[in-house]
Amino acid sequence: MRENLQQAAEARTASVVELAQELIRRPSRAGIDDYGPVLGVLEDWLSARSLPHRRLNDDAGEPLGLLVEIPGGRPGPWWTLDACVDTAPYGDEAAWSFAPAGGDVADGWLLGRGAADSKLAAAMFCHIAADLAPRAQTLHGGLAVLLDVDEHTGGFGGARAYLADEAAARPAGVMIGYPGLDEVVVGGRGLWRATIVVHAPSGHSGSSRTVVGAISRAAHLVRLLDAAELPGVNAASAFPLPPKLSVTSFHGGQGFSVTPDRCELNVDVRTVPTFDAHDAETLVREAVARLDAELPAPRPTEVVPVVTWPPFRLTEDEQPAAALLGAAAGAGLTVRAKTAGPSNIGNLLAGEGIAATAGFGVPYEGLHGIDERAHLAALPTVYAVYHRAVLDLLRAG
Repeated sequence: MRENLQQAAEARTASVVELAQELIRRPSRAGIDDYGPVLGVLEDWLSARSLPHRRLNDDAGEPLGLLVEIPGGRPGPWWTLDACVDTAPYGDEAAWSFAPAGGDVADGWLLGRGAADSKLAAAMFCHIAADLAPRAQTLHGGLAVLLDVDEHTGGFGGARAYLADEAAARPAGVMIGYPGLDEVVVGGRGLWRATIVVHAPSGHSGSSRTVVGAISRAAHLVRLLDAAELPGVNAASAFPLPPKLSVTSFHGGQGFSVTPDRCELNVDVRTVPTFDAHDAETLVREAVARLDAELPAPRPTEVVPVVTWPPFRLTEDEQPAAALLGAAAGAGLTVRAKTAGPSNIGNLLAGEGIAATAGFGVPYEGLHGIDERAHLAALPTVYAVYHRAVLDLLRAG
């Protein structure tokens, strides 16, 4: 069976690459480009193969993603393959050594924005759905393929719409097609994010009256936050990473002659099971209380929580991690289960009680940067691994 899957994957490689090239040639930068053209390529491809699919839209009718559904003929849980087809921006196009939307293949590399994250995975997952459709009656449960166009905004609107769709079967687990051949990502730190609004009296910068302005107060708060003690890795926990706090944005003031009365900070705390969102908020509010005590102002500093995601981590015998790790080992790959530092869509799914892996794919370079590319030599093996994992989850022979 393993040899048959590998042979089938090798036969699909050219078609997968061709579809990925067409996707790369339709710019779909998050918040910049119209997603209609890239979704249209997918819809045409799926329709030509009679694969059931439908758009997921927001309340205003704007597209958030595309959902492919292959129901099995026997009872069982549903499983989902997920890949985004929106992308990061290009950055300085003059710094690229090839066209960001060229989609060419050179020296075994697929070139262009989205080649690694994650248009090649989207093309691969569509082909796996096409492979399984003729034998759907033998499958237990069903397979969904989610193609998100609201991932790089950080909103994950496609995933949210999918989970909120009453017509869609709720998945038991999701495999997300982020790239990287050496690891299966089975977990990630969570996050707690807040905007902090620091107040102060306003005044003229040249006045004889000394005023501690909002920027100075905010800078003091940054020092307090940077000095805050966070716990290290808990030896009693299976989670391998510590929490982390970062001030990621600082805005206040205008011009030269006015001491501003308001300054805003964004704070990002990456959380772990032993230092969760409650602990993160407590730490930040304690720093804010200290600021207000040491440098009083007419109005107290405000903490406005923005978003919270839990950390997650699957053990290697939990699905769908077990199926993906087992299929990789069966294909002769040596991979390790990894808990990622950055948060990802797996955290959103974990908050919904849905298990997820968040990475296994081809080798890559330049993800979110200059000269993004994906190496194609491993594509047949990666294809066969996902195909085998899906068959195992759907209990197919």
